[in-house]
Amino acid sequence: MRIVLAEDHFLLRDGLIRLLEAYGHEIAAAVDNGPDLLAALTAECPDVAVVDVRLPPDFTDEGLRAVVEARRTVPDLPVLLLSQYVEPLYARELLAAGGRGVGYMLKDRVTNGRQFLDAIGRVAAGGTVLDPDVVAQLLVRKERDTAVAGLSAREREVLSWIAQGRSNAGIAQGLFITEKAVAKHIGNIFTKLGLHATDTDNRRVLAVLAYLDQ
Repeated sequence: MRIVLAEDHFLLRDGLIRLLEAYGHEIAAAVDNGPDLLAALTAECPDVAVVDVRLPPDFTDEGLRAVVEARRTVPDLPVLLLSQYVEPLYARELLAAGGRGVGYMLKDRVTNGRQFLDAIGRVAAGGTVLDPDVVAQLLVRKERDTAVAGLSAREREVLSWIAQGRSNAGIAQGLFITEKAVAKHIGNIFTKLGLHATDTDNRRVLAVLAYLDQ
């Protein structure tokens, strides 16, 4: 895959370049700030972008902003955000921007090469990937009066796996249930959240957004 990489820390950026190239990927551009990232994303139209949320010049959310802006020009540009801390707001903003192929992962996961590369592959294929620590934090939050609060314990569990980007087969394997049971639970989730099938909306992504908003 052709990848645009945005990371301001030289050693981490160099390490990521070496890791990705070792697995046969091409680094279309490697930048260290928000303006250069936006320019690279729109010029290169990569298969996937791996982006640090916080970049110069302000070290707030320049990476995220550049991604959201680039997706207006290149719809469905696959992006995996990297962050030092658990911050569900970043994932929610990227998902709310619409489109397919989005992910949010803590930088600690990068040390697990297999997990990191798997996340990149799933995002590039149009999937949605949320870091397990983000999902875990959401699970322990106090329930609010939302549609998500009306889901059963099993349905919430299935929804948390959807949020991590797992397929029905992957969820079935992880929960030791059949794919038919997973499909039934997902159908119940869509019904309880009022997510009806349309030609323009991805109900799995909308379900994850509802999950993040709880």
